[in-house]
Amino acid sequence: MKVKAAYIKHIASLLMFGMNGIVASFISLSSYEIVLTRTFIGSALLIAIFALSRQKLHFFKDRKYTLCLIASGIAMGMSWMFLYEAYTQLGVGVASLAYYCGPVIVMISAPLLFREKLTWAKAAAFLAVLAGMYCVNMQASGGGSSAWGLFCGAMSALTYAIMVIFNKKAGGKSGLENSMWQLLTAFLTVAAFVVIKQGFVINIEPGDWIPILILGIINTGVGCYFYFSSIGKLPIQTVAVCGYLEALSAVVFSAAFLRERMTLIQIAGAVLIIGGAAFGELYCPGRIKHA
Repeated sequence: MKVKAAYIKHIASLLMFGMNGIVASFISLSSYEIVLTRTFIGSALLIAIFALSRQKLHFFKDRKYTLCLIASGIAMGMSWMFLYEAYTQLGVGVASLAYYCGPVIVMISAPLLFREKLTWAKAAAFLAVLAGMYCVNMQASGGGSSAWGLFCGAMSALTYAIMVIFNKKAGGKSGLENSMWQLLTAFLTVAAFVVIKQGFVINIEPGDWIPILILGIINTGVGCYFYFSSIGKLPIQTVAVCGYLEALSAVVFSAAFLRERMTLIQIAGAVLIIGGAAFGELYCPGRIKHA
């Protein structure tokens, strides 16, 4: 029953993450203001959950762990600001595909950063994702998307990769604590940017409150809690396979709820990106399958 509940929580969290762009489209704030409210509400909720769970605090006990989590949180804040700007400029589907190139950047940089072997499968996956991004971006630029939007999409993937790399270097502590500190640092990063840009003044329209609370409480706070509390109870391969549901659901949701349409070339690019990333991460010759 515990494993079944973990599956349900994990899949629910990925679907929540896939809905982020849809919910954000109903908020009239700028991209960085949306990220500011999201990280504030989400981090406050995770702090409350962590306090109630009475887990041990590791943040101040290990200098490397602390610095890596801070760096990862800064990268998270930057990544989400670029991603939400890309949502505005490119549309949710295309921006989500660009963002999901981040794991492949981690994969291809792993031999240098983590001394992992670069297999032919990972190299082929990287080339497939590059080809997929070319197909998606070629059509996006031809369809009138701005160079700024394409830049934000690329930077969201790069900063996502930086976030994952530093999170991995932080080591295996509590998943909930990692997420809590990352979200809090992301909030402080975005808050500093907003203060420099416009002062700490945000005009929130009455109609924005419901989607803001949904994005902050459900999609961010509850979503992160479900995700990090479930991955420890599931097989690594299962987590890796299910992870691609986030990108796929974002594309499907954008078509269903926002009426975003992709050309055949963009659909082919999406298949190359998601399929290539999944193949590179999951392919392992000689892996024994258990019933």
